[in-house]
Amino acid sequence: MHNRFLFLLLATGLLWMAGCRAAGPEQPARTVAEFFRKYESRSGFKAQTIEANFATRLLLGQLGRIGGDNETTQAVAALRSVRVLTFTPTSGGARNLVARGLTQEVDGLLQNERYEPLPITSNADATTQFKFSARRQNGRVQEVVGTSQVNGVPDSFVLMAISGNFTESQLQQLLKFLPGAVDQLPK
Repeated sequence: MHNRFLFLLLATGLLWMAGCRAAGPEQPARTVAEFFRKYESRSGFKAQTIEANFATRLLLGQLGRIGGDNETTQAVAALRSVRVLTFTPTSGGARNLVARGLTQEVDGLLQNERYEPLPITSNADATTQFKFSARRQNGRVQEVVGTSQVNGVPDSFVLMAISGNFTESQLQQLLKFLPGAVDQLPK
């Protein structure tokens, strides 16, 4: 009986530790919006929300520089908002946050919410290279989420969430210049 109790206790402990490791730090967020709320006011994190009118001006400035076409202009017009959450460690404990599962937490919520990974694209104007995923509804892209690191900052993290109503070709145009536009945001 004692061995059985010890085995059950050990098995429960192992399952708990595995769940904690897989879930990332603390209780994992279930949605992108919940992830923003969970971390935006914590030390080392900075959240920015760029509403459509400002995002349009910022992105149209980028388009003027790279010579955007009509499809790209329509993609910018379909934007509702861009949210960016950056994390740069401010202490030893904060440095461990990425190692404890911050990226895995985002990967898990994107998988659970049925975001589809997009092919990795590079942008010569961007110092930050993103890994993007998209959520579609009725054949249109409703949200694009990108993750990366802050250029030159070890153990950092960037999450970008772009909401709108895009066609597939508009999405491809957005992915060409969004990383460079994010680099233009005040840090």
